[in-house]
Amino acid sequence: MKTLYLMRHGETMFNVQGKIQGWCDSPLTIYGKQQALKVKEYFENHSIVFDKAYCSTSERCSDTLELITDMPYVRLKGLKEMFYGELEGESERLNKHLTPKDCETFYLQYGGESSCDVKDRIVKTLSEIMEKENHECVLAVSHGGACFNFLRAIQDPVEELNKGFGNCCLFVYEYDKTFRLKEIVRLEL
Repeated sequence: MKTLYLMRHGETMFNVQGKIQGWCDSPLTIYGKQQALKVKEYFENHSIVFDKAYCSTSERCSDTLELITDMPYVRLKGLKEMFYGELEGESERLNKHLTPKDCETFYLQYGGESSCDVKDRIVKTLSEIMEKENHECVLAVSHGGACFNFLRAIQDPVEELNKGFGNCCLFVYEYDKTFRLKEIVRLEL
């Protein structure tokens, strides 16, 4: 049985400012860096060693990964966050009223992606990663929306969504031709 540790990046400046952050990027905050170091400590304390590491092409993900490990890694566009089109960098209050169902098509009118496209993209990317040789224990750093859409491809995500998907949240999946959520680790500083 293979294991995938899929995680959300650390807190960013746009997270603090309440801005929509998809393909646009902002730097990790000091707190975001501390969150990543807390995850590093978690992995060390649990003797978790990775065969391979991947992250989104967004700098906030590569910066998070580099704080966790110094191993070589691959950046993949398939792990990117949803593209919000014209709403990129705008206030989160523009989409606070949306349900996960609304997000399936809402951003299309602004030139963005549908959440179904994000789900298909991340499922394809993570499946391809886990099918590779010598990928028994893999770390992949991605984004909140991408992690949510991956989870909704596996199971009903509502119960876990209600608990929150904070920055540096770890989704632990078992993989044997299909994914199964084993646990979600929510570390607090």
